[in-house]
Amino acid sequence: MTETEQLALVRAAIRDVPDFPKPGILFRDITPLLGSPKAFGAVLDLLQARFGKDKLDVVVGMESRGFLFGAPLADRLGVGFAPIRKPGKLPCATESASYELEYGTDTLEIHRDAVSPGKRVLVVDDLLATGGTARAAVDLVRRLGGDVVACAFVVELAALEGRARLAQESVHSLVVYD
Repeated sequence: MTETEQLALVRAAIRDVPDFPKPGILFRDITPLLGSPKAFGAVLDLLQARFGKDKLDVVVGMESRGFLFGAPLADRLGVGFAPIRKPGKLPCATESASYELEYGTDTLEIHRDAVSPGKRVLVVDDLLATGGTARAAVDLVRRLGGDVVACAFVVELAALEGRARLAQESVHSLVVYD
């Protein structure tokens, strides 16, 4: 299957859910993609093709859907996987970063030993929306001394301008909605 065919398969497996979680919102649902071995495999194939030659050391994924793509991608790339989680979920010493939400703030944590100084890291999540979560993840990796090679997303909602919060980063999204 060509890259164009794989991208079309991925896009077709993303379901539009109008008025969720509230009226006026068009939710892009990836659960059909997760339920399709061909579409899920296409996501991993595309990301592996894009990042397989980047000599990565670690893939980090944000809770929780970043785990779904990041861990199997790390396995395919032959590198480690490090989870970035909500506060209080990791059992050892952590580094944390807070970020702004529409109403308030949130925090993410990573184990302090998850990324060693100088390690080349790929940040993976399912969705790039406003970019707050991804920015916090990048900041955490850098605080640990890691070199963020790129940020990869399955879906990007371009109208929410999350890419702007990652202006200094290499950003790669498979499916972009305007």
